[in-house]
Amino acid sequence: MTELLCPVCRLPLTQHERQLRCEQGHSFDQARQGYWNLLLVQRKRSRDPGDNAAMVQARRDFLDRGHYAPLSDRINDLVGQALTPGKRSRILDLGCGEGYYSARLAQALHAAGVATDFIGLDISKHAVRAACQRSRAIRWLVASGADLPVAEGSLDAVTLLFSRLMPEPLARAIRPGGLLLLAWPGDDHLIELRRLIYREVRPSGFDPLPQLEGDFQLRSRERVSYPFRLEDSESIRTLLGMTPHSQRMPREAREALEARSDLGLTFDVNLALLERR
Repeated sequence: MTELLCPVCRLPLTQHERQLRCEQGHSFDQARQGYWNLLLVQRKRSRDPGDNAAMVQARRDFLDRGHYAPLSDRINDLVGQALTPGKRSRILDLGCGEGYYSARLAQALHAAGVATDFIGLDISKHAVRAACQRSRAIRWLVASGADLPVAEGSLDAVTLLFSRLMPEPLARAIRPGGLLLLAWPGDDHLIELRRLIYREVRPSGFDPLPQLEGDFQLRSRERVSYPFRLEDSESIRTLLGMTPHSQRMPREAREALEARSDLGLTFDVNLALLERR
């Protein structure tokens, strides 16, 4: 099992029933939902960091309708094919959100006979609470991605899906030869929605790979792109509730969108698999 470190002193944490303790006496109780909160107050940039409860619920409802399942399936394939057969793999989903991708990946690996020690980590307590409902086979943590509570070189694979990239903590935590799978939006992702929100839509041009060149080498890169439709008003409302784009919408535009019962959209996401040097 992947050893967790105390966020206060960085000494190993040992589990004693429903409590984690280090030799310095720092202790962390397991929440009744099943997760561990290792986020220190001084690491918070706000009183309640990360996605709020409404965004988490909207994302959960939207993802459960299967609109992004092709991406999840491709992630499962890439990770499953890249892991060493017959070896227990230590995996972290960094920025796991409400656990949709984590739980599906853990389930797919288990079905393929791949043994894992799986951790899902997010800074949002609301997201991690929701994630606990998806899988009891995953250790869920509320913690900061800038100060990962795992030992140096202890991870075999990390998935970072639509989350903030922090190269230095990733390079410390992933062992040489270990894997990093990134997912980030392509220029056409939800382009139809963005055209309804913004007067002018410009390509972001974002590419995380140059930031990783010193510590990682690229194994593969691909684009997952397909059209899909939302065919009821509830799906449209959940999409608006989960995306940060909607927070910038004028009220009239939001109300007009929520009144619709049909919306054609483009899914466009980049995937890159890298190996720690």
